[in-house]
Amino acid sequence: MKKLILSLGVLTALVSCNSNDSVDIKKQEQEQKQQELLSTAQINTIIEKSIKDSGDFIWSDQNAHVIWSALSYSENLLTIGYGSSKEHIERGRNSQNIKNQLLSLINNEEKRSVQKSQGFHANEDINVMDVKISKKETLEILLKDSRVRYIEPANYIFNKANGRGVSSAKGCGYSQSSLNRNDYRTVTPGARVPWTFDRHKIPQAWQYSTGKGITVAIVDTGLSPDQKWLNQYFNDGHSSGRTVQKYGTFVDSIFPWSDNYDGVDDKCGHGTSMAAVATAPRNNDNLPVGVAYNANLVSYRAVENVVINDYHEKRGVSEALTALGKRSDVKVISMSIGYPFSIGKVKDAVKFAYNKGKMIIAAGGTSTSFTSWVGVIFPASMKETVAVTGVKEGNNYDTCDICHNGKEIDFTIQMQRSNSTKNKIPVLSYYNGKEDYEGGSSIATATTAGIAALVWAKNPNWTRDQVLLKMKKASDFYPTKNAKYGHGNINALKAVQ
Repeated sequence: MKKLILSLGVLTALVSCNSNDSVDIKKQEQEQKQQELLSTAQINTIIEKSIKDSGDFIWSDQNAHVIWSALSYSENLLTIGYGSSKEHIERGRNSQNIKNQLLSLINNEEKRSVQKSQGFHANEDINVMDVKISKKETLEILLKDSRVRYIEPANYIFNKANGRGVSSAKGCGYSQSSLNRNDYRTVTPGARVPWTFDRHKIPQAWQYSTGKGITVAIVDTGLSPDQKWLNQYFNDGHSSGRTVQKYGTFVDSIFPWSDNYDGVDDKCGHGTSMAAVATAPRNNDNLPVGVAYNANLVSYRAVENVVINDYHEKRGVSEALTALGKRSDVKVISMSIGYPFSIGKVKDAVKFAYNKGKMIIAAGGTSTSFTSWVGVIFPASMKETVAVTGVKEGNNYDTCDICHNGKEIDFTIQMQRSNSTKNKIPVLSYYNGKEDYEGGSSIATATTAGIAALVWAKNPNWTRDQVLLKMKKASDFYPTKNAKYGHGNINALKAVQ
């Protein structure tokens, strides 16, 4: 009996020892694997250097190790842009075959069954899908596959290498302000015209066009449910016969797999300000009027704030743009949001909408001191967009305190008073019947969208390129282009004559 007990004790000890050894080996393997991966700080340094050197960062230009390291901080969720060529963006006859072939390749490499692995998410209109991969070898194979246009870690969030992130300036805030009497003037039937409108001769342009018949889309943080003048009283006073529509493509969740859309309401305040300066009604309530006060409005809640950085914001913007691209009534798309470098699925969606004839106007960049090192941001950096930034009042072209400039800029808007950092452009507040100030390249972008609507309404049969050329010809520097400010300030009156 004693021998049996002794034997059992020895056996137990051996099993315990083997078990501990197994745990230790796994732990060592995990630690070794982690040591082999680049840290987020190292990845961010690579990204930052590329932006400073070239103005952009492209994931597919990196080696597999950099991308694989980033994937480990991105829940192994990979975005794949696929197609028969680099320009094969829109879903077509051969798209589904290529998609299925790539999924089969991934399944085989990952040793997964079709039932367990299928694509995580796929866009209905463009050749983009998100998949989960667990092996570096799979990534290496995809990088070499001619059917893959690009790959990106789908949920990697970039922060500046010194630890102070680009998301530090998110552009949100619920506020209201009493306007300085010098920052507006009153026109019939009792609307307040922001000071900058006169600098760009917008009220004079109203003699020829008010935006009637043109639909402006704002892809941003949504629309305030409290501001009645952008909802049930959108038609009031001199504003009549137009529509406001609200959609939501943003999912407010930390889980990438969630499809629970967050609705249409603005929970930031930024989108409301942009919609207001572009399209607010002209009535007798002593509130700021919008540039195109008779244009239709389509609002998309596609992001949580102005920085397109998490998975659901990238997907939300992409879905909004493709939906708008398919609408024949939408002419102008305003995007006062962005990111320091390119996002594949958003870039594809911009091209999709552009190919449908839309004028996509994008903010050149607004920042704090933490992000002032970034040049013209994405997607304003794309040739398919019209890039806008803000300048101070006057003819000297002094960049606004927090605005970016650069060779990609097409137009500028005077949006900051020369003697003040606070008093910028008066707009409707988030709160009903209240007003506020808004600034930066964001408000400059939405103002330009309103001017584009005026020009298009005056010439409803024109193409985007004809409207854009007319805007250029009505700007300060045309036919040349300034290295920082593009064609410069737009004269709206000249643009509609």
